[in-house]
Amino acid sequence: MPRQTQDSAIYRPDLGVAVMEYIEGKTMGFVGLDIMPLYPVIDQSATYPVIPAEVMLKIPDVSRSARGAYNRGDWEYENGLYSTKEKGWEEPIDDGERKLLDRRQPGLADLIATQRAMKIITRNQEKRIADTIFNSSNFTANAITNEWDDADNAVPIDDINTGISSFRSACGMLPDALVITWSTFQDLKNCDQIVDRLKYTFAGIDINTMNSSQLAQIFGVPQVIVAGAVYDSAAKGVVKSVTDIWSNEYAALVKISRGEDLTEPGVGRTFLWTEDSPQNPVVEEYREEKIRSDVYRVRHHVDEALMQSKDDDGTVVSNIAAACVYLFSNVTT
Repeated sequence: MPRQTQDSAIYRPDLGVAVMEYIEGKTMGFVGLDIMPLYPVIDQSATYPVIPAEVMLKIPDVSRSARGAYNRGDWEYENGLYSTKEKGWEEPIDDGERKLLDRRQPGLADLIATQRAMKIITRNQEKRIADTIFNSSNFTANAITNEWDDADNAVPIDDINTGISSFRSACGMLPDALVITWSTFQDLKNCDQIVDRLKYTFAGIDINTMNSSQLAQIFGVPQVIVAGAVYDSAAKGVVKSVTDIWSNEYAALVKISRGEDLTEPGVGRTFLWTEDSPQNPVVEEYREEKIRSDVYRVRHHVDEALMQSKDDDGTVVSNIAAACVYLFSNVTT
């Protein structure tokens, strides 16, 4: 029987932890927060410091004359802006459903309802991040001449080398990861150039068992992030159409900022307003008597923001994100 009183919502962090372990453990292919990591904040919206692009690689005069003062930095941080917005979804469990499910396993109804809502919330967040990163409006698209699904003619190692060189010229650093889709990963396994390199790098390994870490070594990047999440792109009531959340037309070399220092160059952050949602996401439960159901709500207050400074008119001043992404296009035919 239901345990809740009418209208009083209670916080269920236990369900949040259990369900997130389930979602992550089932290889859902969600990678967005690996690329734009969480950054908890205490304000719903605020400015944050952004290092001016012009000082990222400067070599100022550090000499000092006798009895003279040391030279000092006189530049100031620019302002980035985040503004979190609430996203949420609810799933009711009818009293009849609860009786049936809890007979099989106590607490099963709670988990199933939370899983339904959690998948919707996390899948939406994944798509927001994917649409931000694999986006030729946000980053210059560099078209690949021989698509990576053209096994005989593709030269992905050459393409990646070109991308790394351009990446270094843009920001003075090397990328932290290459982001590709699951289908692109399968295509790369068949590329003659990859197969030939594998023979020398991992002698004796079957190409079909090559993992992302081995592909990263072949490409000379620290990590290959394989985005495997999918969604049904068909409208409600229409025959389903399973589609990749991350478009296989793109791949990207990225610099990821993971630490507490927001001035560290990177593509961007996922700001989480902890006063309203202490976890990403938060799980709540309440009773709705008019439908004789317990309702499970999953929500978060977030903003997936590119690292950019802006002036008072909202015009981008220093586009750090653009310097921290090398976007490949025309990856597939």
